[in-house]
Amino acid sequence: MEISPKDRFVTVYGRKPVLEALDDQSLTVDKVVLADTARGAAAHEIIDAARSRGVAVQRATAQRVKVLAGNGKQDQGVLADVVAPRMKPLALALEEGGLRSVLVLDGITTPANVGMILRTATAAGIDGIVVPRRGVASIDPLVVKASAGVAFRAPVLRCGTSAEASALLRASGFPLHALDSHASDTIYSASFPSRAAFVLGSETSGITDDVRPHITSWLSIPMAAGVESLNVASAAAVLCFELVRRAQP
Repeated sequence: MEISPKDRFVTVYGRKPVLEALDDQSLTVDKVVLADTARGAAAHEIIDAARSRGVAVQRATAQRVKVLAGNGKQDQGVLADVVAPRMKPLALALEEGGLRSVLVLDGITTPANVGMILRTATAAGIDGIVVPRRGVASIDPLVVKASAGVAFRAPVLRCGTSAEASALLRASGFPLHALDSHASDTIYSASFPSRAAFVLGSETSGITDDVRPHITSWLSIPMAAGVESLNVASAAAVLCFELVRRAQP
């Protein structure tokens, strides 16, 4: 399967995020794209930093940089493609096998939540985190910052939409469990097979209508003192480390 650059790299944009990526020796930067209108000390600093790492700098029109960055307001005329060694298409990961625990992000549009989920799930040893290209916050500098840099190394699985991911996972034999505050089964009482996927929806609208038909069971996190629900990133942390607890001998 040919892998698209969008499924191999995390693209960061803006002068500071690009310089931070170039300064981090643990990261592999594939290339830097600099607007042909970028001049002065800031541009030279980026060019010098890239040269010291042996990273190619390509010039492009300012409009092209905006398109590649996907953010016309904050790209500042520069972006960098950083190699994400564990990122791959979901379909390829399913072909390769070996996936056991998978999170599917569904309609989560707040970058801070996506970044924190990536950090928590990676720390918990989750095998894959599905971050669809549409309907979920893109992995950009805000997500990278919220993840404290873990987004570069997270086991991110890519696909078009959360519904597409849900269908692929179900076709591959994964049950899909979704969190819902009103579910009678809890993450502590339910039984999970060795291979299972868990869908996390947004706090405001929950699981999207296109994903709901694929859900095989609904789970809640017990709450006390009248608290109705947790922030989705907090709920993800509770779930991920319950899976860690269950895996302990």
